[in-house]
Amino acid sequence: MRVLITGGSGLVGRNLRAHPRAQAHDILAPRSNELNLLDSAATTATVAAMAPDLIIHAAGRVGGIQANMAQPVEFLVDNADMGRNILMAAKSARIPRVLNIGSSCMYPRDAENPLCEDQIGKGELEPTNEGYALAKLMAARLADYITATSDLSYKTLIPCNLFGYFDKFDPAVSHLLPAIIRKVYEAKAANAPSVEIWGDGTARREFMFGQDMVDGVWWAAESFDDLPNMLNLGLGHDHSVNDYYATAARVIGWEGHFTHDLSRPTGMAQKLTDVSRATALGWQAQTSLEEAIAATYQHFLEHHS
Repeated sequence: MRVLITGGSGLVGRNLRAHPRAQAHDILAPRSNELNLLDSAATTATVAAMAPDLIIHAAGRVGGIQANMAQPVEFLVDNADMGRNILMAAKSARIPRVLNIGSSCMYPRDAENPLCEDQIGKGELEPTNEGYALAKLMAARLADYITATSDLSYKTLIPCNLFGYFDKFDPAVSHLLPAIIRKVYEAKAANAPSVEIWGDGTARREFMFGQDMVDGVWWAAESFDDLPNMLNLGLGHDHSVNDYYATAARVIGWEGHFTHDLSRPTGMAQKLTDVSRATALGWQAQTSLEEAIAATYQHFLEHHS
């Protein structure tokens, strides 16, 4: 199968390309200077010329809570433009299948956990990443509309939070787990007695190893016709922020203590996906939290420390 991966140099894209399942396919993974998703006309022309059997839309402006709060305009506009342009280009070129990668931030802030796909679009979004969430919602709905009004089939996968190989470890833009790994590593290197946690650390999050997530994406690509229009890819269990810090400290070998800055935002109290549909279809994540943090820490030591 000829597969176009957008965002091929990002966390999801690079893990998709490196996964053993990718070897069974003809992979196209243009860089942004070859496929500028912010340029509608250029995207339309490039997708038509490449003529893939399947597009996996994994490109996006991404970041943690700090970046989302500091740049809401960019997170909304850039991600909305990318989603619209790639989906409309696919429609124009009559690309038969698209897997659009969404985000669990698409769920309403007050939705009942675990988060079932039927809850999408039925409530107020979490303010700290609302711009990004709105853009992802728009792309998911556009994919639905194209599917409902044509003989094309465009579906959305909704992963929980991710971390792993090829992640960003800069605190200004990183998500929670890579930020924790870097903070604890630096505390150990400096022999620091304490590490600060934003908020009280009781908020619960579901973080999946990137290798597990892309295994799910390749499984979805190869099982495409059996999938519903929206499908969660997650673990089905979560941990508190305090748990993530404690596990990282144990893996890295730092023996200090944690403090809490209660003036900082903590986001939603819980964001846990319901994975019953994916499980019923035959897919589950396989990597434990400690194994995933250890592998990601080793990657950090080799490439970022």
